[in-house]
Amino acid sequence: MSGQGPERCEGTAQRPVFLPVGEAAISVQFGTRIDEDANRRVIALARALDDAPVEGVLECVPTYRSLLVTYDPGHVRGAVLEAELEARIGALEIGADIGRTWRVPVVYGGDIGMDLGALAQDKAMSEAELVALHSGADYRVYMIGFAPGFAYLGGLPEALHTPRLATPRQSIPAGAIGIGGQQGSINSVSGPSGWRFIGWTPWRAFDPKREVPFLFSAGDRIRFVPVAEDEGAAIARGIASGEITPAPEGDR
Repeated sequence: MSGQGPERCEGTAQRPVFLPVGEAAISVQFGTRIDEDANRRVIALARALDDAPVEGVLECVPTYRSLLVTYDPGHVRGAVLEAELEARIGALEIGADIGRTWRVPVVYGGDIGMDLGALAQDKAMSEAELVALHSGADYRVYMIGFAPGFAYLGGLPEALHTPRLATPRQSIPAGAIGIGGQQGSINSVSGPSGWRFIGWTPWRAFDPKREVPFLFSAGDRIRFVPVAEDEGAAIARGIASGEITPAPEGDR
């Protein structure tokens, strides 16, 4: 936490709950509600297991407040793995986030951001005010899921919290910038969605042709940067040709 040294993940209030998921997975739950503190612990444990793997563990999948750990029962028993996970958690040091920071260009409105006008009217603000509010917030990638590379974002200003549509639209393109309840999102692939969409980014959150297909990771920070439609189109062309490669701050 800012201004303080690392804190250890221990104590009754922070004791995780271990839940079996079938016969070959354990869900390690760090809380009962969505908050940044629990998510930081989820990500810290996932990274600790990545840095020092446990024999028999196949995959770790971070979510908002829990870590799903899948394993091979032929190499490690569930009870043994749970004890090892508990020991790892007791030794965790939760310091500042080490995720990357991204400044993501967004073309607000237009055909893809079809909900911008109606949402601004519903919130009793102008479209420019809504764009300023949305792009002025700092977002945290809590988890990747639902679709390949799909980033669930926390940090959406409360004034923009909006229920999802009762009937999903059947085709929303990749790159669409959405609002769903208290969450923000960046569509990684095209498909149906009930989220409200206010813009589009030429960046590709998922590209199977890239060396690293997923652009964002849990724990990353995102700031949206408004760009004009012609600038967004130019960025898209540059990415398609390979002349532009999206990168986090510090790597550009």
